[in-house]
Amino acid sequence: MKLDYGMKIVQDQKLVLTQSMQQSIKLLQMSMHDLREFIDNEYAENPILEINETDNNSLKDKYDYKSLIKEFGSSNYKNEVDNSYIDNKEKDSTPWNYIEKSKSLNEFLQEQLIELNRDPYLVGISKYIIESLDNRGYLEISTTQIGNELNINKEKVEQALKIVQDLEPYGIGARNIEECLIIQSKKLGILDEKMEKIIKNHLGNIADNKYKLVGEDVGIEPKEAQRYGDLIKKLEPKPSRGFYTGEQVGYIIPDAEIKKIANEYFIIMNDKVLPKLSISKTYKNVLEKNTDEETVCYVKDKINKAMFLIKSIDQRKSTLYNVLKCLLKKQKEFFEKGYEFIKPLTLKEVAEEIEMHESTVSRAIKDKYVLTSYGTIKIKTLFENGISLNTEGDIGTNRIKNEIKRIIDEENKLKPFSDKVISEILNKKNINISRRTIAKYREELGIKSSSKRKRI
Repeated sequence: MKLDYGMKIVQDQKLVLTQSMQQSIKLLQMSMHDLREFIDNEYAENPILEINETDNNSLKDKYDYKSLIKEFGSSNYKNEVDNSYIDNKEKDSTPWNYIEKSKSLNEFLQEQLIELNRDPYLVGISKYIIESLDNRGYLEISTTQIGNELNINKEKVEQALKIVQDLEPYGIGARNIEECLIIQSKKLGILDEKMEKIIKNHLGNIADNKYKLVGEDVGIEPKEAQRYGDLIKKLEPKPSRGFYTGEQVGYIIPDAEIKKIANEYFIIMNDKVLPKLSISKTYKNVLEKNTDEETVCYVKDKINKAMFLIKSIDQRKSTLYNVLKCLLKKQKEFFEKGYEFIKPLTLKEVAEEIEMHESTVSRAIKDKYVLTSYGTIKIKTLFENGISLNTEGDIGTNRIKNEIKRIIDEENKLKPFSDKVISEILNKKNINISRRTIAKYREELGIKSSSKRKRI
């Protein structure tokens, strides 16, 4: 065997998703509660960080539930909270201890990535995709957008997405419910052409047990269609279920308040629940006086991490403020008149307005709440899908739902309107909406079908 020694130039492709980049992404999409907890951990681990002792928000102080309720109102709570329970526990525990965290989905997925013997370049993209998943475990951001953010081609992102979709829990990284169920079916070895066609075209009919219609389209007997339906109903439409995703908190801390003062609206960022961080002067002096290389390197590393944390928190605040400023402008009628007047609005429209990536806006509003005169609402509520009018323009889904409710409230209960009739009534009002969408909105409103509304 002949061995040759020599030099050659090799072009190697790498994507380095640094810890700083990952941290910046995490901080942006954290809820106020999670951010507070994260800062708490960083403060405990980094001796360079200092908290302003005169600041009432110091981590060393107990957080006052009552002041939170007084400041933001009882609407900050998703669930009713027993005040006597708060009174008893307040003396010896902080509210952050009331939440029992199960394992993070992000952590579980990242652990699996570490164990894979795959191209580090693709693994780096996969990590970024995992950071981009929503609370259901779905990827709402397009692969094109991710490619633009990382300055790589879409094909590489698609390859990395396949790696993510190969992880457990099955269905993770899907772009929609159909893809989620198809991935699961394939992994479980129950997917065939008929089942794939049913998942892609007949989930609504499966939910309504309309197996005859399914069978006619797929070319099978209703009994066989029902067998497929039973299999599909056993699949998990929300692959993140069972993992901590930030939605399980029993109370809400708004990131901001939008308040009307003297006929003008102001955005007031809720900074008081966060500690004021700074860099310890003691360790700055160490750099000036210490000559030990190892000590200097350690201090420099901790200072860099502390500075990046402070900068990232500030950037998170700035990004969210810009998003809220845009929403205040776009959804002015909501703040004036209420939910019925929420206009159709997309992430893309806001992203273009504030000159940011669509995915950045998506992360900025994730698990974030804002206090308004109509209560504490999820910021995502102000991003609403629209229904096209038969004339020019769009109408928001909230207004559609209110119109459906009004029509049903005024119907003859001896002969209630079917979804098809309601669709026809709305079409006459230049609102272009299908029977299936009517059924979906009616169910979301908690209104029964016409046959179950009928009175004798």
